[in-house]
Amino acid sequence: MAMNDAVHWSAELGGGTRAGLIQAGTFRSDAGALLGPVPRLLWNRLVTDEIDHEHRLLQALNCLVVETPAGRVLIETGIGERVDDKVRSMRGYEGTPVAPALEAAGVEPGSIDVVAMSHLHFDHAGGLLRADGSKAFPRARIVAQKAEWEIALDHNSRIVASYDQPEIRLVRDWGAEGWADGEVELLPGVTVLPTGGHSAGHQAIVARGAGPGAETLAFFGDLCMRPWSANPRWVTAFDDFPLDSVEVKGALFRRAAEERWIVVLSHEPLMPVGRLVPDRDRYRFEPV
Repeated sequence: MAMNDAVHWSAELGGGTRAGLIQAGTFRSDAGALLGPVPRLLWNRLVTDEIDHEHRLLQALNCLVVETPAGRVLIETGIGERVDDKVRSMRGYEGTPVAPALEAAGVEPGSIDVVAMSHLHFDHAGGLLRADGSKAFPRARIVAQKAEWEIALDHNSRIVASYDQPEIRLVRDWGAEGWADGEVELLPGVTVLPTGGHSAGHQAIVARGAGPGAETLAFFGDLCMRPWSANPRWVTAFDDFPLDSVEVKGALFRRAAEERWIVVLSHEPLMPVGRLVPDRDRYRFEPV
């Protein structure tokens, strides 16, 4: 089956490679935590239209399907189906989880060859299992960095709060079969790049088309979750290694701007696809 018009956005990258964006629901996060060390005076005007009475911002769960001549890669899985009412209410989680969202878009979950996740936080790795505990993507190889699997089950209280550890334990052996240790090409033209910063094993995923007019698409995970993330110095309170985030964002964003990559934001609900352009000593996200 081919992707249909139910995808939120799609583009041909060249050489038979196509990418489609699927939003697997929405949830809400504390505004202050998302903007971290940035003074409220600087960011308050940016969120006036979306902040709720509990000072939370609306966050999309943006997932990507990359179809190549060699197979299909799913990037991210969202929060998924295995969520109780308490967590659903606390997180403000709404919408269609990734597997049924894929089916609605004409993508059979069983046709996915590789699932690549930027990291294993609950809102990125929660969709690996269906509600009944079965694999959501039964044929797929699961790819996250080895360092991310190792940290995800740590006993540190901050780690425990960020990762859904019972769920991670359920898929640990499945994930270990495909863990990456550094830069790895998943399928021809689709590569994961370790970044660190947001978490110990955070990675970016880059898909490159081929031939005349080929495009490159980048998913920087939670290093670039919303338009304001284009400023390398604007990091979240969720970043475990904020100085590393600033450094790696500067390098990755410079390359993305110079080479005119398409960039997909991990949690932007309205205009998640665009390009990074230089803006003085930083970058600016321009939707396409």
